[in-house]
Amino acid sequence: MNAATGALLVAGTTSDAGKSVVTAGICRWLARQGVKVAPFKAQNMSLNSFVTLDGAEIGRAQAMQAAAAGVEPAAAMNPVLLKPGADGRSQVVVLGKPVAEVGALDYRERKPALLRIALDCLAELRSSHDVVICEGAGSPAEINLRDRDIANMGLAVAADLPVVVVGDIDRGGVFASMFGTLALLSAEDQAHIGGWIVNKFRGDVRLLQPGLDMLYRLTHRPSLGVLPMLPGLWLDAEDSLDLASVLARGDAGPPLGSDVLRVSVVRLPRLSNFTDIDALAQEPGVLVRWVTRPEELADADLVVLPGTRATVADLAWLRERGLEAPLRARAERGLPTLGVCGGYQMLARTITDEVESRAGDVPGLGLLPVRIRFAKEKTLARPIGTAYGETVHGYEIHHGVATVDGGEPWLDGCREGAVWGTTWHGALENDGFRRAFLREVAAVSGRDFVPSPDTCFSAAREERLDRLGDLIEQHADTDALWRLIEGGAPRDLPFVPPGAP
Repeated sequence: MNAATGALLVAGTTSDAGKSVVTAGICRWLARQGVKVAPFKAQNMSLNSFVTLDGAEIGRAQAMQAAAAGVEPAAAMNPVLLKPGADGRSQVVVLGKPVAEVGALDYRERKPALLRIALDCLAELRSSHDVVICEGAGSPAEINLRDRDIANMGLAVAADLPVVVVGDIDRGGVFASMFGTLALLSAEDQAHIGGWIVNKFRGDVRLLQPGLDMLYRLTHRPSLGVLPMLPGLWLDAEDSLDLASVLARGDAGPPLGSDVLRVSVVRLPRLSNFTDIDALAQEPGVLVRWVTRPEELADADLVVLPGTRATVADLAWLRERGLEAPLRARAERGLPTLGVCGGYQMLARTITDEVESRAGDVPGLGLLPVRIRFAKEKTLARPIGTAYGETVHGYEIHHGVATVDGGEPWLDGCREGAVWGTTWHGALENDGFRRAFLREVAAVSGRDFVPSPDTCFSAAREERLDRLGDLIEQHADTDALWRLIEGGAPRDLPFVPPGAP
């Protein structure tokens, strides 16, 4: 099969329809064919981000898709990233660097310039790869936003991209949402829609066929695949709407010792980079749960304060929920607590923030001998260090700068008693470090828990990416996908009324 020389946009009838995983699956399938493929998302809104080797911040989903494609993540793969804050405003990250904090109306005015940047990045990727698989954002039929759209049909029209639309049948109403999506688009936009992919189907596909046939008669666009629901498939979710999937990885198995290890992760309102918890959920015998109430900390062997986009606001929420007292009590009793990035900042004695919340001096939880001051410049880095005699790779995304006044050094953070804090995301993905840390947590907690000696997080992630490739190869019309990639949408597709208002 010859390498293709084109691109494809994967859109969805709704948010969380499966665009990210379908994009990753197509990337992995193409990479298996020897095609040099890259992912692309013009505009992403997510608090789950990643840092490239050259210090650019992009959506974590695009980093996952790059792994599926077998290429190194780059800023051009996600030129615009929006990170919502606590005040209805979002940080705008362009080409990997923060450039502004804006509200929704202010952001609209920036979109024409951002579209030009996105088109330049897409052209760059297309010139250096055989194929680029683009992911849309939200729904292409958000008619109130179409005039300034840079991620869906606005991109498809400007770059002449064929589009496949993914619908989540598990939500119900998939045929209505597919037909309605097409029927709300202008004739110009409709001309780019080349077919449908039904996602998360349970049951016998023969029962679905009459609906697929009728959808074709109504829209003259074929179904390009019915993808089955596969538990434990989803990874590196875009936002906290998909938090359940972090824990739905399938049964990791029983513990090697006689005890399980219970991990309670505080579900902060603006939590970010919650994929830090993925590696814990992979460990046999580790039971991970998201918590919001004080009583849910009572039997925890480890409490994790994860990252957040709004440290001061989420610290106030934590106090309002009554979680401060049990966290202090845990520290006094010598029970383990881990803070990551924003969670680490909360554990400090003081927080001075004139940048993110502009709250000035705020008392932290006081569980670590640390002072935090927010800097205007964001730290974006890929640090390497050691702990427990193990090499640790991580990544940093934060404005808060820590001054450590005591305790023991620990991954550029510190430890005091059974409280650990670090700015490093991704540390728990390092197998040797994770096992050593869990052994210490078990010892401090008095649990007969033994980490599995052969759990490999990177291998587990690769296995999931291969399953995504299998999903496309086995359940999608790959010949039709090739035709769209190479030749674009058919030029004789009819218009479906009523069209855009």
